[in-house]
Amino acid sequence: MNPTLFALSQLPLRLVNAVLDLRVGGRRRGVFFDIDRTFPALREVDRNYAAIRQELMAILPGWRELPAYHELDAAQTRISASTAGRWNVFLLYAVGEKPEANRARCPQTCAVLDRIPGLFQAFFSILEGGKSIPEHCGPYRGYLRYHLPLLVPVRNPPSIRVHDVRHTWQEGRSVLFDDSWDHEVYNEADDIRAVLIVDVLRPLPPLLDALNRLVSVFIRYLYGRGLVKNLR
Repeated sequence: MNPTLFALSQLPLRLVNAVLDLRVGGRRRGVFFDIDRTFPALREVDRNYAAIRQELMAILPGWRELPAYHELDAAQTRISASTAGRWNVFLLYAVGEKPEANRARCPQTCAVLDRIPGLFQAFFSILEGGKSIPEHCGPYRGYLRYHLPLLVPVRNPPSIRVHDVRHTWQEGRSVLFDDSWDHEVYNEADDIRAVLIVDVLRPLPPLLDALNRLVSVFIRYLYGRGLVKNLR
């Protein structure tokens, strides 16, 4: 997202976050979530781990030519470009926008994603060995973030701290967490870490769910379209 648009979007998002906090608990909201209880449809992604990993491995030989996160979204420059190494992304879905060239290279992965209700965003996140990500917060409470680790170094595996919980990735073992908490990635590994990131709309009562879906429409036009445009 253009940094100016990003700044202008923060006030309405903060207002919506305040409304959502009445339901999700504000500063007492959850950090990590039980997938089976919270969003069991994501187990469909787990079940297709082997096919998804195979498509990722076909992409990895040219991973250095993929865009860095801040090259798609300038608002991420601080977290993407302020530490040594590259954090590259391979976008598959962006709030309703579908980058067809990327999706054509991962047909099985995208077929699985298209079966997930409330899909908000999805991409492969590829972290160069030694590349850490400084502390930051996702801007919006309306989604939860799922990680399916596909390639994790055995020696010094990277880990993520979300609020007050630290988690070390393990290949094939997915996690679901609230991206709006402060979080950071620690990485002293020598090799690549690759994760499929899937954001899904947070389960909410009907009225708040309708509000969340309406906000998603605006985010699609303010954010999703820009991401896909920057791929060209």
